[in-house]
Amino acid sequence: MTTQSPEKFDFGKVDKIMEECGADKSHLIAILQNVQKEFTYLPIDVMTYIGTKIEGLSPATVYGVATFYAQFSLEPKGKYQIKCCDGTACHVRGSMPVMNAIKAKLKFAEGKMRTEDGMFSLETVSCLGACGLAPVMVINEKVYPQMTSDAVKIVLDEIIAQEGGK
Repeated sequence: MTTQSPEKFDFGKVDKIMEECGADKSHLIAILQNVQKEFTYLPIDVMTYIGTKIEGLSPATVYGVATFYAQFSLEPKGKYQIKCCDGTACHVRGSMPVMNAIKAKLKFAEGKMRTEDGMFSLETVSCLGACGLAPVMVINEKVYPQMTSDAVKIVLDEIIAQEGGK
């Protein structure tokens, strides 16, 4: 299991999500999706809370579901979640230089896929379903087609400028 940081979570938000989705074990995936949308990941403390609040569930069951599905993350993600496709079409058309440009521009710490300030996170995905636009990068659901190393720098510079610079 991932160790929990000393962050404090607003369990009232979790209660509201469970209420909106229906606090029933048959709605667990929807609950987890909404929790991840709220916190950018699934904190261990929150999964434990859900497992104790919903009848017929245990924290272990919640954790099992969260680790089974690739859509869920146990690690915090950045405000700007970058997905870089490395599927066949993207790879052949230059996704690795795009990925390297992202890493170089954002200066990820060794072995980390989230910037120290929590602004950006990076994930390599097998396919984004936009092969005709390869290589593709997605930032918070916005698709950036036919990316190049230079285009990456322009896009990231715009986001950084909007955030007040670095």
